[in-house]
Amino acid sequence: MTLLTDEHAVEFFRRSYTAVDGLWFMKAEGQRGFDAALDLDAEVWAVMPKIQARMLKDMTGQREGLAALEMCFTTKLRWEGFTFQTRLDEANGLLEITIEECLWLKLMLKAGRGYLADKIGPRICAGEYAAWAAEFGAGITSEVPHNMCQGAATCLLRFKR
Repeated sequence: MTLLTDEHAVEFFRRSYTAVDGLWFMKAEGQRGFDAALDLDAEVWAVMPKIQARMLKDMTGQREGLAALEMCFTTKLRWEGFTFQTRLDEANGLLEITIEECLWLKLMLKAGRGYLADKIGPRICAGEYAAWAAEFGAGITSEVPHNMCQGAATCLLRFKR
């Protein structure tokens, strides 16, 4: 008998989390069509970041500002299995995160649905990152100048204060 560890539990829940996202999307798409499923997905990913950000703020004691956003958001990215680099320039009110490997794009490609990435990625990511920004201060905005779902080598997330 194999002894299951906390690392096994983490992997189990990570895979369950990503699987349920894809499954419900495909079921909604089957019943209502792609556009309706994408609309629902966008609504979900406008709320999910609020839950995640507030939970990580409570866990870390972080509250407001770009440094707090960096700590919490990169924790989420790391836990989800992203590969990324960050650059925080507090003096100029700028946080840039360059994603080199995206969990969600990898999953779409693995499922044979990479052809949908240019429709799904920009819409969902823009809403998700805007919600993250709003949780760390009313004056923080987000933009995605380029992303892998539309053929770029990396995704660039830019948060400004």
